[in-house]
This record gives sequence, C-alpha cells and structure tokens, in this order.
Amino acid sequence: MNLVNLESVTHAYGPVPLLREVSLGIAAGERIGVVGRNGGGKTTLVSVIAGTVQPDSGRVTHNRGLRVGVLSQGDDLDPARTVESAVLGDLAEHEWAGDQGIREILKGLIGDIDLSGLVGELSGGERRRTALARLLIGEHDLIILDEPTNHLDIEAIDWLAGHLAGRKSALLVVTHDRWFLDAVSTRTWEVVDGAVERYEGGYAAYVLAKAERARLAAATEERRQNLMRKEIAWLRRGPQARTTKPKFRVEAAQALIADEPPVRDEVELVRFAAARLGKTVYDLFDVTLHAGGPGVGPLVLDRCTWQLGPGDRIGLIGVNGSGKSSLLRLLADAVRPDAGRVVRGKTVRLAYLSQELVELDPGRRVLEVVEEIRKYIKVGKREWTASQLLERLGFRGEAQWKAVGDLSGGERRRLQVLRLLMDDPNVLLLDEPTNDLDIETLNELEDLLDGWAGTLVVVSHDRYFLERVTDRSLALLGDGRLSLLPGGVDEYLARRAAAVADASAEAAPVAAAVPAEGLSAKEERELRKELSRLERRLDRLGEREAGLHAAMAEAADDYERLGRLDAELKEIASEKDTVEADWLSLADRLE
Repeated sequence: MNLVNLESVTHAYGPVPLLREVSLGIAAGERIGVVGRNGGGKTTLVSVIAGTVQPDSGRVTHNRGLRVGVLSQGDDLDPARTVESAVLGDLAEHEWAGDQGIREILKGLIGDIDLSGLVGELSGGERRRTALARLLIGEHDLIILDEPTNHLDIEAIDWLAGHLAGRKSALLVVTHDRWFLDAVSTRTWEVVDGAVERYEGGYAAYVLAKAERARLAAATEERRQNLMRKEIAWLRRGPQARTTKPKFRVEAAQALIADEPPVRDEVELVRFAAARLGKTVYDLFDVTLHAGGPGVGPLVLDRCTWQLGPGDRIGLIGVNGSGKSSLLRLLADAVRPDAGRVVRGKTVRLAYLSQELVELDPGRRVLEVVEEIRKYIKVGKREWTASQLLERLGFRGEAQWKAVGDLSGGERRRLQVLRLLMDDPNVLLLDEPTNDLDIETLNELEDLLDGWAGTLVVVSHDRYFLERVTDRSLALLGDGRLSLLPGGVDEYLARRAAAVADASAEAAPVAAAVPAEGLSAKEERELRKELSRLERRLDRLGEREAGLHAAMAEAADDYERLGRLDAELKEIASEKDTVEADWLSLADRLE
C-alpha cells in the first residue's frame, strides 16, 4: 500500500522544469535514497512529496491520517527555548526518561549537549543534531530527511544510520553521503533532466544497475547503427548514390569499459611524489598544540612526534572539536605550536583548502579566476586545460562564463578546489572538501585525486570519500597523540565506543557516592546498581525486538513463521513494559 502517490507532477522554477510529468509512489516501510546533481530537483521532489510545495500541475495524494516528519536543510528551532523543551516539548521527565526509545535517541544524538542550555547558544552541528532528535522522537509513518548528515561527525552518522535502518517508518532521504545511502536505503531514485529514474538497492547497487543500463543502451545503439549501415549501403548502390556521391560517417556508439578501471598505482604515485618532494615533507618533533592557541582550548597534541612523507595519503578522523582543523592549520603554518618543532621540506608546494570560502571578485567570470592561476595542468600522465577541469567539476558550457557573485555555495566550493589544483601543488591539505558537492562532482574529484602524485591529508565526515582517496587513517582520540587505525573508520568507531563505555563505568561509582534524600549510602548504591541492571536489560530487549522486526520482514511470505515471530514479539513487548515500570519506580525513589 502506497502512503504517497504522485501523478503526472510537473514543477518549474524559471523556464526549465525540474520535474516533468513525474508519477511514482512510496510504500509503507520503504527506505528510499534520492540522488542527483545540485540544482537538479531533489529538494523540489521531496518538498512536493511532503506537501510543503504545491506542483504546477499534476496531483499528490496522501493516505488519510498520514503522519509525515520532515527535516529540511534549515531548522525552525526557537533560540530562546531550552534544548530539553525544543526536543521533548511538554513531556514530563518521568515520561521520556522511562521510554527506552527516547533515551537512545537522546544518547545517540545529543548526549553531550546540556539539556538545560539555550538553543541559541548551540553550534551549527549541535542545532542539526537537536533538530534531528526532535524529529525522531515523534511517531511518523513517513520520515523525509534533506541532507541529514550535514554538520554531523562520523559517530553521529553511524548512529543515525543504525537507528533509521531499525525503524518501521518509511524513509525518503536526500544526501550526498554515499556510505549513508548504502547503510539505510533499499531503493534509490535519481532525479535527472526532469525525470525520476528508479533503482533497487542502495548506492552500490545503483552504480552497478546504472552501468548495466548504459551497457544495454550501448548494445541497442550498436544494433541500430548496424541497421543504418545496411540501409546506407543499399542507398549508395542505388541511383541517388551515382549522382550525388553522398558521404556518410557513422558515429561510434557509446561503449562501456569491459573491465574495471585500474586501481590507484600507489608505488608509481609515491615514486613521482618523492621525485617532486624529496625525503622530507613534514616532521613534527615533540609538538604540543592547543586548539585555541598556547594553553587555550582542548589539547590536540601532547609532545607528539610524527612524520608525513612523500606520497602519504592520510585520512584524519576525530569528533567535532578534537582539533583536526587545528592540526591542518599547524601544517599550513597558520598557527604556531605551544612547544616543539615543525620542520617543513624545502620543496613543499602547499595547497590548503579550509572550511571558509575564498573571497573572489564577484564581477569576474568563473573561467577567468581559474586561468589567472594557470591555463594548463598535468594530473598523472595527462595534461588538462582550465576549461576541461572546470567541465569535469560540473561547470559545463555557459556555466564557465557565470559571474562569481552568482554562484551557489556548492559552486563556490568547487571553484575553490579547482583553483587549488591549478596551482600544481605537491602537498594538499583538505578540510571538509566534500561540503555542498553532489555525488557526480565527488566522483570526478576522486578520479582527479587518484592520478595526483603528492602528499594528501584529508579531514572529512564523508566516510566513503575518506576510504576512497586515502590509504591510511589517523585519529585524534583526545589523548594528545595521533593514533594509527589499521582498521580505518570501523576501528575508530570501536575505540570510541569502548572509551565511552569505560567513562560511564568510572562515573557510576562517583554518582553512587552521593546518597539521595532519605536513603542511606548503602541503599543508594543498591538502587543505582539495580537501575543499571534494568537499563542493560532494556537495551537487550530492544536489540531482540529489532532483530525480530528484521526477521519478520524477511519472512513476509511465510505465514507460519510470521505467527511464531509475532508471538515472540508480543512476549518481549510485555516484558519491556514490566521492566520499564520497575525502572520508573526505582527512578522515582532516587529523585
């Protein structure tokens, strides 16, 4: 049963329709990822589905009583409200504290935020997580998320993916985060040229299916060209050919590469990088660094010694505020260490992409501001013109002659990346390079970086991009060291989870040392111990419940098995009610 139906929907901003005669539906429980170029109509599509935008023509039908939750790219949080009231509304503390689902959402998204603080005092990332928590706490039949991973760190993205995959609600999500798409989506919609192309599976399945469609299209075109050649041969043998002598040229049909493209040749790239850079790129000796300046803010490095060599491709990981950007600024010589020495190689030609956009003359043209850096550049074994690289990064045709002042934030970001590459650096420091870039542009950027011979350090919350362009991962875990992660992002998440668990275990005895009013210290300890046991029991029941929901989805056609699973699910729900009631009773005694 479809929750939402679109029938022949058309909508335009200006002369070009972003949606043209689109008909589709969203069924209960479907999880759909929406991809496409920036400005191609993704946000328009989800806004029409949500009912916040009325189409120029066509019909949008919602099921009666449909509950839709929407997260747009901005938020309407009241800066004067506390975080608790913004997220939980009028829910009493005992109501939300006794609900395991709400507790998990609060812990997963805003566990580090003071609930009594004001929304107006939050950072951009904290506001995003607060808005997400408010949405997810509600009961919805359909959840629509527009770029939900913006401003979230890797841990928050990992938690959100797991949470959404376990919900029974239908999901429609617009995102450029390809790892996230694979983790949550069972179908993919591509918005292209006013149409919506539909594919089964997440991002990986979408890429494979799209390649297969291209291959089939190429085969069809080849058959058509064969028929044309036969027709042309017959015509050339006829009377018309004897008089006009026409010349025919059949264009080559589209061809898909039979084998996968070669992987990045690490040995060759390191050899080229060493030839350009020599032995020394960056050497850090006994360096101490604080994020806010000498002795100010979080400690980033504590007497750290580290070497960055020619051809190294490093992904730098850490929670927001751990000092990743501060480390890049140290390498870029924008800040000085508190103590220690930073040695930079004499042959280093540095390009540093910060999170801030470079201010350019708004009246100048896109091609002009690139060609002023350089008109030609060699990437790998191929030489590119400024215009060719602009086209690869999404500035096609007339877009190269747009005024800089007319560019969107994503277009300015692409232009900034391109100007850096045109300067022919041999060391690249990239701080969140994927911000505001669509998937097609990300693919092109990754392809360019594959053939780029130099030293690369990337800070990004885009897990797919990190794993795609770097060879090693390092983490800032708050201990003042740069920790090597042989297992990449998965190892980082495991270490962080272990650290959080250890911190909770250490905090428990401290909390238990302060007796509640009317209770002895011994009674207080026993009650808190029992409370922790009940919370662990609730977590295990929640995991079993999620597993049963997944098993029921797999056994949709096996009615006998469905009956057994449903009976087990009801037993777990009854047990959860009992445990939650016990938890509430204990919590009341401890207040």
